[in-house]
Amino acid sequence: MYRASRRSISAALRSSAQLRSSVVPSVDATRQSVLGQEDAQKRSPSRWYSSLNGVSGDRVNCSRRTVFALPVSASTLGARNGYLGRTRHEATAVSIDGSELPVEKFEYQAEVSRLMDLIVHSLYSNKEVFLRELISNASDALDKLRFLSVTAPELLKEAVDLDIRIQSDKDNGIITITDSGIGMSREELVECLGTIAQSGTAKFLQALKDSKEAGADNNLIGQFGVGFYSAFLVSDKVVVSTKSPKSDKQYVWEGEAGKSSFTIREETDPEKLIPRGTRLTLYLKADAKDFAHPERIQKLVKNYSQFVSFPIYTWQEKGYTKEVEVDEDPADAEKDGEADKAEKKKKTKTVVERYWDWELTNETQPIWLRNPKDVATEEYNEFYKKTFNEYLDPLASSHFTTEGEVEFRSILFVPAIAPSRRDDILNQKTKNIRLYVKRVFISDDFDGELFPRYLSFVKGVVDSNDLPLNVSREILQESRIVRIMKKRLVRKTFDMILGISQSENRDDYDKFWENFGKNLKLGCIEDHPNHKRIAPLLRFFSSQSEAELISLDEYVENMKADQKDIYYIAADSVASARNTPFLEKLLAKDFEVLFLVDPIDEVAIQSLKSYKEKNFVDISKEDLDLGDKNEEKEKEMKEEFGKTCDWIKKQLGEKVASVQISNRLSTSPCVLVSGKFGWSANMERLMKAQTLGDTSSLEFMRSRRVFEINPEHQIIKDLNVACRSSPDNPEALRAIDLLYDAALVSSGFTPENPAELGSKIYDMMSMALSGKWTGSSAEVQQPLDHSQRLENPETVEAEVVEPERAGGHK
Repeated sequence: MYRASRRSISAALRSSAQLRSSVVPSVDATRQSVLGQEDAQKRSPSRWYSSLNGVSGDRVNCSRRTVFALPVSASTLGARNGYLGRTRHEATAVSIDGSELPVEKFEYQAEVSRLMDLIVHSLYSNKEVFLRELISNASDALDKLRFLSVTAPELLKEAVDLDIRIQSDKDNGIITITDSGIGMSREELVECLGTIAQSGTAKFLQALKDSKEAGADNNLIGQFGVGFYSAFLVSDKVVVSTKSPKSDKQYVWEGEAGKSSFTIREETDPEKLIPRGTRLTLYLKADAKDFAHPERIQKLVKNYSQFVSFPIYTWQEKGYTKEVEVDEDPADAEKDGEADKAEKKKKTKTVVERYWDWELTNETQPIWLRNPKDVATEEYNEFYKKTFNEYLDPLASSHFTTEGEVEFRSILFVPAIAPSRRDDILNQKTKNIRLYVKRVFISDDFDGELFPRYLSFVKGVVDSNDLPLNVSREILQESRIVRIMKKRLVRKTFDMILGISQSENRDDYDKFWENFGKNLKLGCIEDHPNHKRIAPLLRFFSSQSEAELISLDEYVENMKADQKDIYYIAADSVASARNTPFLEKLLAKDFEVLFLVDPIDEVAIQSLKSYKEKNFVDISKEDLDLGDKNEEKEKEMKEEFGKTCDWIKKQLGEKVASVQISNRLSTSPCVLVSGKFGWSANMERLMKAQTLGDTSSLEFMRSRRVFEINPEHQIIKDLNVACRSSPDNPEALRAIDLLYDAALVSSGFTPENPAELGSKIYDMMSMALSGKWTGSSAEVQQPLDHSQRLENPETVEAEVVEPERAGGHK
């Protein structure tokens, strides 16, 4: 790095006039860099032919004409004011054709090498953004010229189109970017490209504000003044050749990566002169030369700068087909004969002729800047498919502009199908939302800043003029503006989905629900503030609609007059839910019950808690209230079966928390219900299946189970008699155990010891079937009932009959 002279700043200023008069010729004299001459000798003019405005030679562009104004301590630099400006060193003069052509050498501000290192290695996370930054600077230069030409038409005296042109040499690793914008004078070169983080764009906007012209429509992009230095992400050397329409001279700025100084000279080569604007030449590093491929350049332009206001042309290889004559083989000619040869047509073949020409790269116009009334549905669909590489039209789209505290434009789309990778529901970084700032692409890699995870399937573009980005424009800063922006995007998304649900074509929403229903259920769990927007969009099967999904609005509309709550049962399938014993009394009362057959359904409903002031009630939990309580009857049942409940509880022990008389059964003898705050049988099954499930919580949540008995069932009546007459009877106690196991299975729980349950069933079958089919064939045809077998216990031997084959043969 260049070190400051030991002389004081004041001494340097006093001697500067003498230095310029004695060593450095006049600024207006012709200047040419030795380094520039060496480069000119190495490069062949034919290699750098460019059709741009009929000028051959390099066409380059300077971009963000801005740099950091870095304050330094006065003690370090020996300056009284604590700020060190650029130091101009003595020019080196060489003799070319007998004339001395000086090159002025300037030093960056102090510690600039460290700052440049930060820019190159830390500020930008992706090297390819250098082209975005440089094109944005070129666009700013064109915008400035267009704005200033309104009051000063003479600035456009050179009839040059306002455009940006990018040319690359992949063999030598050189990229040239040229704009026909405002250009820079010598003083502006020194000020903007010698002071890091001084933004020419920000200064221009401030001048507009001071002159009370800030209300004018401008599309300037640059803010921070470090965009130009992103060129050093990929370049060893950068050459900026620029001409301001206010000046008759063209100046060249040269800087190298890692150096603390830069040079400025006047351009004297007629082949390198430009009418107006800036030409920026990047000499790429060895590991970055792949950026010089024309296809790579075109791809980066389409990705980052597709919607820049000015046309961007890239230098591309093209081809066309043509027919050329083919010389006939002499041997074939002799065979055909001279007569036939005269009549034959000459043979031809198709060849591809290659050539290079400019190609407009940013043909697509930003559709979101247009009035939604002027955009047809076909245009939205075409934009969607082209931007997101889709082949199907979206289910719905929403084009809107938000004004006020936060201003931005956006177009959102709901895809027709879910992505092939179903795990996208758990991945927030789906790259479905493309963020633009003043039509320049910033990023599509967000971590929930703009959209919540459960809406990650929504695709679209968001364009804002004043988002709180960081210096590199790659990171969206968390702020109140971003939160408001996210809130409005989510609200518009729900309006769009609600529009699909209210469509006359019911198949559209069925298709949406099939693809993205799980996302909305996840939203019930994660997004409590939007429950009122999510709930009307949910769909479920029910006891009265097993083949067709219904909404919660339809359920509430079909509720009975005496029904207070929304009932549901969670199961692994519609068939399991339909056959559960919990439904018996509700079906008898014609109450509709929602069937939650998706693993996420139960958690989603529990997160909602209520809908339209109707609470969600799990019919498999204890304390179910169906609104038909009869206190007198309940009192009678407790008096009659209270002792039986205690007897059953004593036999079952810690397996159940209590035994109660059920008000939900009509045909089943008993059922096993979950505690009010515990897991249901379905939830317990799901938690057991979790790879990383917590067994300790499993034991705690399933600890409370209530065994409910149906006093109207004959089995319970028989047990009630056994309780009073012979409570210690082994057969009665074994019946209680088997009754519990049967209730465990029918209620959806998993037996802890299936083999033991099987043994109990086998024992009961042996008792029931013992001797039932023993006896002669005649007796088998007319079997005795149990009482007759007990009265006639003698066993009749069966006659053995030899089998015969067909035809009477054994």
